[in-house]
Amino acid sequence: MRQIVCISTSNYYPVPTRKQNVMNRLKDAEILYIDPPVSLLAPMRDRSAAKRLMAYRRPGRKVRENITVSAPPPVLPFFNRYRILNRINQRALARYIKDRMKELGFTDPYLWCYSPTSCDLTHLIPNKGVIYDCVDRHSAYKGMIDPKVVDRMEEELASASSYVFCTASGLYDTLREFNSNISMIPNGADYELFSRAAMPGEKRDNAKKPVFGFVGMLQECIDYDCMKAVAEAFPEGELVLVGRSMPGVDLSSLREYPNIRFVGLVSQERLPDIIREFDVCLNIFKEGRLSKDVSPLKFYEYLATGKPVVSTREPLQVTDYSDVVYIAENTDDFVVKCRQALQENDPAKSKKRMQYGKLCSWDERVRQMEQILTESGIF
Repeated sequence: MRQIVCISTSNYYPVPTRKQNVMNRLKDAEILYIDPPVSLLAPMRDRSAAKRLMAYRRPGRKVRENITVSAPPPVLPFFNRYRILNRINQRALARYIKDRMKELGFTDPYLWCYSPTSCDLTHLIPNKGVIYDCVDRHSAYKGMIDPKVVDRMEEELASASSYVFCTASGLYDTLREFNSNISMIPNGADYELFSRAAMPGEKRDNAKKPVFGFVGMLQECIDYDCMKAVAEAFPEGELVLVGRSMPGVDLSSLREYPNIRFVGLVSQERLPDIIREFDVCLNIFKEGRLSKDVSPLKFYEYLATGKPVVSTREPLQVTDYSDVVYIAENTDDFVVKCRQALQENDPAKSKKRMQYGKLCSWDERVRQMEQILTESGIF
């Protein structure tokens, strides 16, 4: 079995993202999954981060027969602003990873990276090859970063990688300048799980009340004006928000609406039953560098349910599905498209959405990645 060290930007638990879905499906692989380190200052912004400061002292968790998850030691802050701090952090992380590799008997693994910061790590760990899976426009995030520093680190990581995957065309156009071994593989959905939302369930208490649903992290790049517009346009309806609010995001104005309901973070297994109650699924992003190149998991999960989907024009990937998705040009048009979606009575559209969802399944996405790496002689 090939050995893979996944240097992730998402904790393995509790929310499955691209990282977990890809690692869970790679065949013939023994995987060491490294949770992202927490900054020493993180608890000042998010109290829940405090419990992660000492997580590195716990032994690795065997989450699957072939996957071990380990939490690294905390790191110095401001590493996306000052390169010297990143080099210090990555040297410490490399020592930690090599210790975990020794415990597992890893000798010459592939390094599967998700952050530009890994540019200062890959040469410190003996490896058979580096795969950079770029899932975001990392320099577009707000906070204590220097976009030029982040972009430079990403350029170095992409240049040094054996192969680069990216989730959006904008990312592809940027990174192909640094590495010709590159493919665009967008995010996907657990089709088998989310298609259950299309199955009949218990009837709602008030079947006439329209329900608009949003699933995902409530973060800065979400267009909350569209949410307010929907709540105001459908006072008889309900807007259901499923997901965790990110630190620093002020949602107080949304909480003033009596027909907006916050469900909070729920397990993925529960999502199909919740989405089954939606009449319309919402994919809402503000215009910007980050939103343009994002590949939202929620969008492909919505397709797998067959439910009508109303989306902002960004991220750009939604336009590939304009034959079955209602795409709004602005806030007012978003409400118009919600009315149209609510009135949809076309089983053929629902069926085609599910067909798209199946083509975008994680099984298919990972099959493509493995085939590319095999044909490229990397695997």
